[in-house]
Amino acid sequence: MRVGKRQQPEPAARRRPVAKGGTRKAAQGATRKSPAVKAARKPAAWLNRLLILAGAGVVTVAALQAYITLQSIPVEHIIVTGELEHTRTDVVQEMIQPALVGGFLRADLQRIRAQLEELPWIYQATVQRRWPNALEVHVVEQLPIARWGESGFLNHEGEVFQSASSQEWQALPRLQGPAGSAKALVAGYQRIVEILAPLHLAVAQLTIDERGQVDVVLAGGMQILLGSEDFLERMHRFVAIYRTELAPRVKEVERVDLRYETGIAVAFAQESSRVAGI
Repeated sequence: MRVGKRQQPEPAARRRPVAKGGTRKAAQGATRKSPAVKAARKPAAWLNRLLILAGAGVVTVAALQAYITLQSIPVEHIIVTGELEHTRTDVVQEMIQPALVGGFLRADLQRIRAQLEELPWIYQATVQRRWPNALEVHVVEQLPIARWGESGFLNHEGEVFQSASSQEWQALPRLQGPAGSAKALVAGYQRIVEILAPLHLAVAQLTIDERGQVDVVLAGGMQILLGSEDFLERMHRFVAIYRTELAPRVKEVERVDLRYETGIAVAFAQESSRVAGI
């Protein structure tokens, strides 16, 4: 009689129910969530949305309140900087007060700048806010390089401005010409000053008439007639003849006429003479 190995029974964990016909079916629905769990999560999602909306509303209200508070902050300090010789600080502060009625944030800086630059001696103004309640105003005053006409002044840009306190600037050279000629006249004046600088001669007056005729009067009274053409060439001709002929008798020269193509005419205090072309 043969005796084989005895089969060991399967562990209970490995046993599977066998359907009729000998086919096993896998267990179904092991990972499917129950309807009760889904229903329980829906109220939580709506609650989260309500909390987010409520938080956003709180932030919006807080921001609005902060904005309203900032809008109501008054300007308590006006700081004026720059080298002021002809403009008083208190005048600047008083002028911009009406533009500060709306408060620190509503102050119209461009309007303030424009108002300040309308003052006679202010060439440029810069206005900035300084937290929490101050405005800083930096002022650049006009730099007059010449008088214009009877009462005006010209700055380095050839712009005309007026000032009531003009007595201290009477020593400046005087420029005069038709309306609209100020910038061209300033450019011509600056060029003449450069040409005459090596000769230690200064311009007292520069005039251009309606026909474009240029007339220069030097400090000391010497008059130079340049005409309306070849401005630079005639000035260089004057420099040449001055160095060779006129410098020793400069106090005697009344007028130098350069309105000739190749020569000049010189009038002395007691006589008139013609200097040949050079």
